[in-house]
Amino acid sequence: MSEQEGAPAPQDDNLERQGDGAPVVQTPSAAEGGETGASAAAMGPQRLTAVYDVPVQISAVLGRASMPVGQLLRLGRGAVVELDRKVGEPVDVYVNNRLIARGEVMIVDDHLGITMTEIIKSEQ
Repeated sequence: MSEQEGAPAPQDDNLERQGDGAPVVQTPSAAEGGETGASAAAMGPQRLTAVYDVPVQISAVLGRASMPVGQLLRLGRGAVVELDRKVGEPVDVYVNNRLIARGEVMIVDDHLGITMTEIIKSEQ
C-alpha cells in the first residue's frame, strides 16, 4: 500500500465525498443564494433590492417655450408664458432626462400629480 492510498483524503468543508472517496461539488441552493434555471428567474425582483435606494430625477414637462434672455428678465409676477402645448394634451414624464411616459395632470389632496396614460418604449 502506498502512502497516498493509506493516507486519509484531505477534507474540504465545501466538498462531500462519495463512497469511493471521489469529491462531489455542492452548489448552493436557490434558498442559499445560488441560481439554477427557473429558480434564478423567480428570484428576479429580489436581485433588484440593491438599486431600490438609488436616487433618480423625475420631471413632468407641461410644455416648452423659447424666448430671449432680455424678455425673460422683463417677466414679473403674474406674467403669462405661452407654452407649446394646448390644454388637455398629455404631459411628458422624464426619468433622468429620458422620456418614459406621457400622462394627464390631476389633483391629489391639494397637490398636483400625474396619471400615466402611455408608457414610452426605449429605442435602445
